[in-house]
Amino acid sequence: MAASHSLKATAPPATPLTTALTTHLASLLPSSVSRDSLRTSVLPHLLTAIAATSTALRNAQDVSLAGSSNSFGDDQLNVDVLAEEAIRLCLAQCPSVVTASSEEDPVEKPVQHTGLPFQVIEAEQDRTHGEVYTVAFDPLDGSSIIAPNWTVGTILSLWDGTTALHASPKKKQIGAVLGVYGPRTTAIVALRLPGQEGKGVCFEVGLSGSEGGRQEWDLIRPDVSYAPPPFKTRYFAPANLRSTNTHAAYAKLISHYMAEDYTLRYCGGLVPDVVHALVKGHGVYLSPVTETSKAKLRSLYELFPLALVVECCGGRAVDPVTGEDILGDKGVEGCDERGGIVCGTAEEVEYAKDVLCG
Repeated sequence: MAASHSLKATAPPATPLTTALTTHLASLLPSSVSRDSLRTSVLPHLLTAIAATSTALRNAQDVSLAGSSNSFGDDQLNVDVLAEEAIRLCLAQCPSVVTASSEEDPVEKPVQHTGLPFQVIEAEQDRTHGEVYTVAFDPLDGSSIIAPNWTVGTILSLWDGTTALHASPKKKQIGAVLGVYGPRTTAIVALRLPGQEGKGVCFEVGLSGSEGGRQEWDLIRPDVSYAPPPFKTRYFAPANLRSTNTHAAYAKLISHYMAEDYTLRYCGGLVPDVVHALVKGHGVYLSPVTETSKAKLRSLYELFPLALVVECCGGRAVDPVTGEDILGDKGVEGCDERGGIVCGTAEEVEYAKDVLCG
C-alpha cells in the first residue's frame, strides 16, 4: 500500500520569527538578490513545518506501525504519517513552493495550495519575479529509534525551479534544513544561491515557548561552521559497524580512530549524528557501502541536503565508493537512487576517502 496524504486537516498557524532572526535573513537575502519569497515566505513556512512536526511528535505517545508502507516498500509508523501530513499542510500554504515529494510519497507532484485562491498564488509569483521552488523531504529521519524517545530529525531540501529530477545538485539545490527533535527543537539552515557556487551560509535556530503559549523561532548561532585545527576532541560516528567483518578498509579506518583516541558519538539517527559534529566543531560521519551492506541513503531526500549543509559549514561530503563529491553536476533520474556518504570536517573526510577508496 503506497503512502497517502490528506490535506483536509487544518493547517497549523504560522510560527513567527523573532526580530533577530528576521533581521538575519534580511542580511543574507537582501531585496537586491530577487529572493523576496525565499526570505519572507518559503523559509518561514519550512520552519513552521518543523514546529508543527515537533508538536505532532510530542502528542504521539504511542509509536506503532501504521499498517501501510511507502512506495519503496518500507513499513510506516504512525509518526511517519503524522510528520508527512504536518509538512504537506505547511507547504500547501506557500505559493512559491510548486512541487514536492517525500521519502514517504516519492513522486514529484504539484503542491495543492489549500485555502489560497489562484489569484493569490499568481500574484505572489509575479511579485517575486516568478520565484518558484521544489521541496524534497524526509519527514521523519530516525523512525527506527523514536520508540525509545531518542533524538530524531526532519530533512528538507530546497531546489530552484519546478523539479529536482535531472537537475544538478551543485547548481540547483539552493537550501537545506535539518530539524532536530530532542529535549529542544532546533534547526540547521543552509543556503547557497545560484551564482554563488562554492559559497554558502549556515545558521542555527531554536523553537522557544510552549504548546499552550506563544512559540517563535529565534536565532541561536548566526554562523555555523566546523572549527579549524588543532582540535581538543575528535569525534567519529560510524554507521553499520558490522560491515567491518567483511570490509577490510572500513575495519582499518575504525582501528585508526580507536588508536588515535577519537571519541565515539553515534546514536543511529542520521540528523543528530551529523548535527553533533556541527555543534562540537569537529567530526566525521561514515555510512559505507559494501557487497553485504548495500547503499541505504536516498540521494534526493538525505544525501544531497546533508552534503549541502556540510559544505556550507566548510566541510566535505563524498561518496565512500568512488570518492567523488556528493554535490556534483550529475542529478538523479528517479527518487529512489541511493548511495553512502562520508561527511564532516574536511581533513577527516579526505583521510577517510583515502583509506576507503585506496
